[in-house]
Amino acid sequence: MTPDMRPVSLLPPGCHAPTAQAGRWAPLPYADLPRFDTQRLLAAWPRLHAGNPLAPPEPGPLADGWVCYHNGEFERAAAIGLQLGTDGLMLANQATAIYANYLEPRETVRLALFLQVAERAAGHAAAEPGNAHALFWEAYALGRYAQGISVARALAQGLGTKVKTVLERVIALEPQHADAYIALGAFHAEVIDKVGALVGCMTYGVRAEAAVALFERGLALNPSSASGWMEYARGLLMLEGDGRLPEATRLYEKAAAVVPADARERLDVELARAGLTD
Repeated sequence: MTPDMRPVSLLPPGCHAPTAQAGRWAPLPYADLPRFDTQRLLAAWPRLHAGNPLAPPEPGPLADGWVCYHNGEFERAAAIGLQLGTDGLMLANQATAIYANYLEPRETVRLALFLQVAERAAGHAAAEPGNAHALFWEAYALGRYAQGISVARALAQGLGTKVKTVLERVIALEPQHADAYIALGAFHAEVIDKVGALVGCMTYGVRAEAAVALFERGLALNPSSASGWMEYARGLLMLEGDGRLPEATRLYEKAAAVVPADARERLDVELARAGLTD
């Protein structure tokens, strides 16, 4: 098990090379997941988007793209989204960010994809300042990029303040955005872990009790979030150390027991299982 209970990769050794050589995205390595068509997608939409309450698309090309996303065809979903202009940006950004976070094996490509998403989402948010979902993907991509280059380095570059400000704006605009609460809770915990509670509070306005409250709020809104339970577990370890390992393990077990509703949740469940066994 890695120190933060998070495995390095979901893909088995050796399966990345053909994809890396071809420059294509790595395929989803699992076949045992729910499959959608447009009708099933729209019927399941509230459950699929419980973490980010996005309005469902009308039947048509955008809905077809979301079918690809939830079926785990992330590259195709992103391509469809980009072809649809502004209407497809949310799809393109989500598909790219989720692929980069879970499946891209090449670190330089992974970081480049996060920056790509952050730039597109920032432009979208600038054009639509009240669009909480555009803002969320900007913050998500910047946060994952920050983790990739090291949180300490990212804080020195001012990315931490940016991520915190954007996530707080998301919650102000969309108080039911469960994923934003969880991401902001993780931000509080990561900063405290890297710079300490006192410096974190004085410099970045982060607090351990705020982190816990944010995790609790997000998971109350979306108790089926396997990723949320894992982030909470990792947050407890960062905030309080190995003394919270039994509780963190229990939260990972809860994540591993989630019945995945789509491809991304299938990846989350596998992450939870790997975190418990590595």
